[in-house]
Amino acid sequence: MSPSRRRPALVLTAVSALLAACVTGCGPGARDTNASDARPGTAERPGTAPGTKAPAPEPGGGLGDILVAGRPVTGSQASGIPKAPFKRTYTEGELYAPVTGYRSMAFGAVGLEAVFREELDAGKDVATTIDPAVQRAAFDGLRGRQGAAVVLDADSGRILGQVSTPSYDPNSFSGNLKSDERAWNQLKDQGFDGPLTNRAIRHVDNPGSAVHVVVAAAALEKGLIASVDAPTRSPAVHTAADSTAEFAGDPAHCTDASLRTALRHACANVFARIASDLGADALASTAVAFGFNQDKTDTPLRAFESTWPRKPENPAQLALMANGLFEVKATPIQMAMVTAVLANGGNRVRPSLVTDPRTPVPAERAVSQRTAEQLQSALGDSSSAWVPSASVTWATSSARTRAGRRLAVAVCLSSPTDATAQATPLARHLAAAGQ
Repeated sequence: MSPSRRRPALVLTAVSALLAACVTGCGPGARDTNASDARPGTAERPGTAPGTKAPAPEPGGGLGDILVAGRPVTGSQASGIPKAPFKRTYTEGELYAPVTGYRSMAFGAVGLEAVFREELDAGKDVATTIDPAVQRAAFDGLRGRQGAAVVLDADSGRILGQVSTPSYDPNSFSGNLKSDERAWNQLKDQGFDGPLTNRAIRHVDNPGSAVHVVVAAAALEKGLIASVDAPTRSPAVHTAADSTAEFAGDPAHCTDASLRTALRHACANVFARIASDLGADALASTAVAFGFNQDKTDTPLRAFESTWPRKPENPAQLALMANGLFEVKATPIQMAMVTAVLANGGNRVRPSLVTDPRTPVPAERAVSQRTAEQLQSALGDSSSAWVPSASVTWATSSARTRAGRRLAVAVCLSSPTDATAQATPLARHLAAAGQ
């Protein structure tokens, strides 16, 4: 599918104030609303913040390691300091920082280093679900860009790749020397959009037309539209009720378009009309089934909440929501989950970064198998969306491996210009890397 065919064709007239409010809500200030849970130095679990006494390691041993495909990507060396006898070391630190997090003698711990600190302090290893080939492909593909990528096994929820760029080397501040302090301050001073933020799970932005599939699922599940090939009652320009807000699509493709065509051509008019016909409650309940509005998504790392407003104030806001704008916000891992639901026949599984999660959660039925299969066939193997108001490009992809497992991919690039030409091939490449 050509990336250009997925660009949104959204036209708004006489609603400059509403658009201004939407754009303001998409900016860095909006992303910072939950920053207290993710600011540099904040531990992932109580008892691991700087200054907190950690459990003593077993005598004569070292720290347990974090494993990727059975191989340690961490290590430890004696520090000579009784209160902190071991200093953490990292193999390919930048590559795996979004997985391991960091552990510093001076600045605390985050990521798996924090969540499993007691086990690691006791010399026990923690095995991750990461596939090193997938992780490397994602890291190399995002090198030099500000972005994130998540690759899921759609059947099990295992996270095969989790990358955030630009990244950092946790070796640079794992000790307690002046050089560690300088490295830490340099990273910390870059703020919430800097390398210390795990963008794969904590970058939240408007998904734009990438969420058209959720609206299409609602239309099918609620019986508004019989199939992805049935024509919709959609004029080329949809005007939201009680407003002058207009949502337009390419007249040649989007007038009364089927869902298959509307998804292919990002027909803003079609999805605005569907939202008007279904109402806010139907859309919100479907979005929740896909994983939105879950305030505690743990992999076991805590992901920021992806939001879908339940009660828009007017029809114009509802139409904006149907096109992935206004206060609809998503993380990369959430968009990977949306893709995984379709790849997994309508079932939603909880993403997991470790091989033995402490609290296994069974799959939940998000949409019917028929709806999932229809939408999967309509989307094909990939789709993309450029969201100018948020300066972000999304791309998703899915594939079935030779062994039969189903993969789901989401890529998010922050860029002032349309980056679908880069994001879509990368998403496809990552789906193939998991084969």
